[in-house]
Amino acid sequence: MKVRGLLVSGLLMWAGIAHANDAGVALAQRSVCLACHQVDTKRVGPSFRDIALRYAGNEGAAEYLARSIRDGSRGLWGAIPMPAQRHVDPATALLLGEWILSLAPDAQKADQTSVTGADS
Repeated sequence: MKVRGLLVSGLLMWAGIAHANDAGVALAQRSVCLACHQVDTKRVGPSFRDIALRYAGNEGAAEYLARSIRDGSRGLWGAIPMPAQRHVDPATALLLGEWILSLAPDAQKADQTSVTGADS
């Protein structure tokens, strides 16, 4: 019985993470982020996972990323600047920032722990 419960918990956890990831990718696609960024590979700009790794664990990182999305940035990831994305409203920019941070491996592990209630 415990094995079946663990299996069901694992499947629900995987489905929750997959759904959140799908929703984040869809939001990034609607916001035209995928023209320059990819989840796992560098394109014109850094991958979302690289951004997540750089800012993981920094308090206020989601708000910082939201401002960077809307205002643009220069010189943080190389010579190519990120132009301001004023078409992205502040609430959507914050959601994108939170989703990007969720791509850091430690964030994913924490999400799994909170879903299953296990400490690894």
